[in-house]
Amino acid sequence: MRKLIASILFTIVASCGSNCEEIPTNFSNYSQATNVVLRSDFKLSEEANVSNSSWITSANYFSCDGLSGFFVIKMRNRTYIHQGMPYEVWANFKNADSKGHFYSRNIRGRYRLNLN
Repeated sequence: MRKLIASILFTIVASCGSNCEEIPTNFSNYSQATNVVLRSDFKLSEEANVSNSSWITSANYFSCDGLSGFFVIKMRNRTYIHQGMPYEVWANFKNADSKGHFYSRNIRGRYRLNLN
């Protein structure tokens, strides 16, 4: 019964969007995190130009405080979310000559999504 109620509440919140105060610090799974992050209203929301990348199809950064936030990167058919990534790392990613190389060396394996 608890799971059903939690699922219903999550569906309501995810469909309406959340503001920064309502975004959880831990997520049950990647699907929940994706839904919450992509439907929430952040104070800072930016997109990087990845048109010259051969394997990154989009990259976005969402932050409530402008200091750290969620980095959402899409590669072909997969979406990855990194949590707690400093804005400075995002700025360096956006300005990198090779975004894939920068991602591999400076982001992948760090800033992990907090799952329950």
